[in-house]
Amino acid sequence: MQPSHAGNVGAAARAIKVMGFSDLVLVRPRFADVLVHEETVAMASGAADVLVRARTVASLDEALDGVTHVCATAMTPRDFGPPVHAPRPYFEALAARGERVALVFGTERFGLSNDDVYRCHACLSIPTAPGYGSLNLAQAVQVLAYEWRQAIGAFPVLPRTAGEARADWPAIEGTLAHWQQVLLAIGFLNPAAPKKLMPRLRRWLLRSAPTEAEVHILRGIARSVQRASSPRDARLD
Repeated sequence: MQPSHAGNVGAAARAIKVMGFSDLVLVRPRFADVLVHEETVAMASGAADVLVRARTVASLDEALDGVTHVCATAMTPRDFGPPVHAPRPYFEALAARGERVALVFGTERFGLSNDDVYRCHACLSIPTAPGYGSLNLAQAVQVLAYEWRQAIGAFPVLPRTAGEARADWPAIEGTLAHWQQVLLAIGFLNPAAPKKLMPRLRRWLLRSAPTEAEVHILRGIARSVQRASSPRDARLD
């Protein structure tokens, strides 16, 4: 409702896009051109498609067309207002009902008016530290978009090596052989009493399941150590 800062509009668009949503409606924004403002686009950071589809309307009634369940957002409860809930448990119950849900946010300075809160089915209050519950508008959008996404079906967390090829067995064995050569050259590995150094390095590499790129890094480090530890005259040859 009545956003006044272009940066918050852009950041809100980014917040909902990363959670898989795209429906952004501005009710009486302070500036008519806020959706194309330079700061808005910059803060959207890749969510320009959300801004392109966003609607600007003159009233909350227009914004809520087609919505079946409306949640206000407020830090404190309002007398005679709808019941106040923490987002997570409320969303968990709401998700099973198949409602078309709208989250209504107020202005940066004053939040939602009492009249707007009264028109909603529920009021959501994000739990915060006692004594300071002030959230930036875009931050509040991000928190609630995340909680709603979790309730209706979270996106999977991708493995850190997604899309990267794992190093095969010869690559790992070649890396170990290279490091053994280097460790012998610098005196770190005693061939007369090797103990368990190389088996432990092998166990570490197998457990970490390095990618091809990571093995190349390890081999590159070994080559640098070899060059640094070689006699100066040998390096000049």
